[in-house]
Amino acid sequence: MTKNTDKQHILDIRYLRMARIWAENSYCERRKVGAIVVKDKMIISDGYNGTPEGFENVCEDSNHITKPYVLHAEANAITKLARSSNNSEGATLYVTASPCIECSKLIIQSGIKRVVYGEKYRLEDGINLLKRAGVDVEYLEVE
Repeated sequence: MTKNTDKQHILDIRYLRMARIWAENSYCERRKVGAIVVKDKMIISDGYNGTPEGFENVCEDSNHITKPYVLHAEANAITKLARSSNNSEGATLYVTASPCIECSKLIIQSGIKRVVYGEKYRLEDGINLLKRAGVDVEYLEVE
């Protein structure tokens, strides 16, 4: 690695750790996921998986199945950006789990150009879609 890529790798690890900490805010029991959007070394948005604003903070039903209206961390971070004056064009998304195909569509449309994720999911259709759209995707194991 060159010195510049060493610095980027260190930043990637730090931001992914921050996304993990942010995931702790989730009320979901089955899986807690966090995401942050970074542009020009500034965090411009964040999100974690959970229910929409105004709903009770209960993500699973009595059978421990995730309720259909629960938002993913990436979707929360991207929609939060839409309510701000920030712009995600060219930004990097750090997310604790690989994006699903629906979140990948949002990522592409938001102009995010790089995704760093820390946990692989059994389905890779979201990752494949991001790559097909020219988004730089990187899996990063962080202890």
